[in-house]
Amino acid sequence: MSDSNAVIDLDTKVVNSIRAFFGFSGLLALVIGVVILVWPTKTAMVVAAIVGVWALIAALESLAIGVFAKSQGTWSRIGSIALGVFLAAGAIFMFANLGATASWLATLLGIVVGISWIVQGTMSLTLIGGAKSKPWALFYAALSILAGVVLLFSPLLAATVLFILIGVSFVVLGLAQLARGFYFGAN
Repeated sequence: MSDSNAVIDLDTKVVNSIRAFFGFSGLLALVIGVVILVWPTKTAMVVAAIVGVWALIAALESLAIGVFAKSQGTWSRIGSIALGVFLAAGAIFMFANLGATASWLATLLGIVVGISWIVQGTMSLTLIGGAKSKPWALFYAALSILAGVVLLFSPLLAATVLFILIGVSFVVLGLAQLARGFYFGAN
């Protein structure tokens, strides 16, 4: 059975449900992409606020474990309370200065990706002896290490470019998904 026959055999209600899902998810992706591209700083601050909410929830959880988990040992409870206080302080800092938090998170992301690319390139070099295509493995290793070093020297710029690419991707994929929803099941 071909794809066109499979679509034709679907109930009209099912086709309409699938079209609505495609349309909704496409519209959501398009809106997220436009928001990222039009208000990148504010969008990054929303992401920082979400991380702040996570830190606050994790702080409350750690504090609750430290205070109420009577079956835990003393040092485990003290550690949980200390972690809860640390996370709560971090959450307060994040909420007090969302712009700085967004910049810091973007820089951290750039550094982590840079280090991971350097490690990947190094791993590729260590495996080059058994590679069937040594020139490609060497090219990949050199490119990965070089890109990682560049990211380490400009992590915020790299994260900013990545953020813009994510916004563009959401717009393009959202439009494609909207078209998919519009034409799904059409003859």
